[in-house]
Amino acid sequence: MRFLIILLAFAAWLSADTEFADPKPALDNPRQVVFSVTEGSDEAINHVLSSANNVLKFYGPEKVQMEIVAYSGGIRTVLKDNPKIAERVRTLMLYDVTFVACGNTMRTKNITEDQLIDDVEVVTAGIVEMIERVKEGWVYIKP
Repeated sequence: MRFLIILLAFAAWLSADTEFADPKPALDNPRQVVFSVTEGSDEAINHVLSSANNVLKFYGPEKVQMEIVAYSGGIRTVLKDNPKIAERVRTLMLYDVTFVACGNTMRTKNITEDQLIDDVEVVTAGIVEMIERVKEGWVYIKP
């Protein structure tokens, strides 16, 4: 009998999941999440993209509004010249994830808009974009 109680307690522990804060995520009240990508290594970029994907899988894409802002070395995230990363970005875009490139970084690195993946938005300053999203109440994630 004791073994059965321990087994049931362990099973309950395994099935524990995150409890949603109020108001719970919904179609009319999505979680608003903004990620920044500031490092240019494939590992750093893929870590952010994987983290974004995990958030979408957990909540469901219909319950998340997400933006990924690329600046400094992270600008590589939104460039066409890396096919594997570009494919991951386009896939996330299919789930309405917005990708934003920093215009200041583009000018500093001599990057033109035609080098960007299609449908990437360009803002004057990536860091200001981050500030404004946070000011609006978005959750800022820096994996």
